[in-house]
Amino acid sequence: MLPSFRDSVVRLITRTSTDLPPDVRAAMASALASEERATRAGQALTIIAQNIDQAASCEGPICQDTGMPTFEVKTPVGANQIWMKHEIREAVAEATRLGKLRPNSVDSITGENSGNNLGPGTPIVHFEQWEQDVIEVKLILKGGGCENTNAQYSLPADLDHLGRADRSLDGVRKCILHAVWKAQGKGCSPGAVGVCVGGDRTSGYLHAKEQLFRTLDDVNPDARLAAIEHAVMAEANELTVGPMGFGGKTSLIGCKIGALNRLPASFFVSIAYDCWAFRRLGITLDARTGAITSWLYRDADAPSTPMLKPEEVAAGFPLTGREIRLRAPITEAQVRALKVGDIVLVSGRMFTGRDAVHAYLMKNEPPVDLRGSALYHCGPVVVKEADGNWRVTAAGPTTSIREEPYQAEILKRYGVRVVIGKGGMGAKTLAGLQESGAVYLNGIGGAAQFYARCIERVTGVSLMQFGTPEAMWHLEVRDFPAIVTMDAHGHSLHKDVEAASGERLEAIPH
Repeated sequence: MLPSFRDSVVRLITRTSTDLPPDVRAAMASALASEERATRAGQALTIIAQNIDQAASCEGPICQDTGMPTFEVKTPVGANQIWMKHEIREAVAEATRLGKLRPNSVDSITGENSGNNLGPGTPIVHFEQWEQDVIEVKLILKGGGCENTNAQYSLPADLDHLGRADRSLDGVRKCILHAVWKAQGKGCSPGAVGVCVGGDRTSGYLHAKEQLFRTLDDVNPDARLAAIEHAVMAEANELTVGPMGFGGKTSLIGCKIGALNRLPASFFVSIAYDCWAFRRLGITLDARTGAITSWLYRDADAPSTPMLKPEEVAAGFPLTGREIRLRAPITEAQVRALKVGDIVLVSGRMFTGRDAVHAYLMKNEPPVDLRGSALYHCGPVVVKEADGNWRVTAAGPTTSIREEPYQAEILKRYGVRVVIGKGGMGAKTLAGLQESGAVYLNGIGGAAQFYARCIERVTGVSLMQFGTPEAMWHLEVRDFPAIVTMDAHGHSLHKDVEAASGERLEAIPH
């Protein structure tokens, strides 16, 4: 019917997953320029900048969590939307096979991964007819870490540090600031928020996500909402949540607000939080062939403007000379010598472990000896080579708080010395680190290409019945950088930043 349609959608998926649009690059470049390079925030943003350039250069996923593919499709009257949806699904499966998307579609009842990103509700495809003779396809890839920091408020409400939020635009402003503060580094800050004022609980979240299809540098046509967007951007960046929740000058790179009518009894404020890896692109297609006629958000023929100079990319992680090198197996004495704020370079054996692995280890012995090891909260993108060996193509950290119910017990039982993830963990894990002599390292969320280059080889894999993202991958790594944010002495940078940013939130005019 449209001979080029499927190939065009595969190209859209590939470009969206691997190359950030110009408005997002500009916002991240501004954030990088605002921080001193030697600070935690500056180092995090430098790694992010390197990762953005690396992903574009090799067409590898910017972040290993390629999210829930969400398509917004506009078609001429009379177009066969049933056929188009089938072709979009086939394009998603092909992009997964090519390693541009991680297999992310999991059966909610059995936990089984479909392996091709297809299943009930996956991908999400919304159609709309319009009176133009072209097809428009927009795509957003929003990962699970930032999806978990979405928020919805029912006004009036009492908010931490802000008091009462009434049914007013000022109440909306307070809700957005509260959501940004609450997210801390769990959503890979600096992030962007799409917001819906009104609607019902379902339509509000959908409309909030749709706001993320706006460019970061646009101006809201509604002057009232434009004023709130401007105020939120100024105030959110005074909170000093900073990149990855490490503290810093940039916590938010965009705020986009829309409004829907509501029921008299309801006043919802729905917030869709997206991470710095803000993957959103679009294409227009010839309605007769399905071939790409133009790109949205970017000029497809022009190469992306690099974030860093070539020599900065080649230099790798910006070393200060204060880094501490660890090689697994790691001893308790080495761990207890570390303190919050230390930069660590890990080498040697490392094992990945996400939700399924942690639940498994609570009931079963581990398939490998974990004593002295580093356990990495990561669901990598992997490809199998012709010789049968596995290669990791993207491997950034996932949000760690999901493992809070398990982590302390696993440390105690199996002698794990280093846990690596993002966003920090809670009081139970902090106590477990003290008791067992272990440490939590925060990696840079989304930096999947940067960290993939620290992995020298895959030495094995266990628990493949959970699917590739949830399996336990055996890795050999070299100079894997991360920051100590929870140490074996009861100190937590996450608690400190949350408290300090909470005080700043409270100081914002109510």
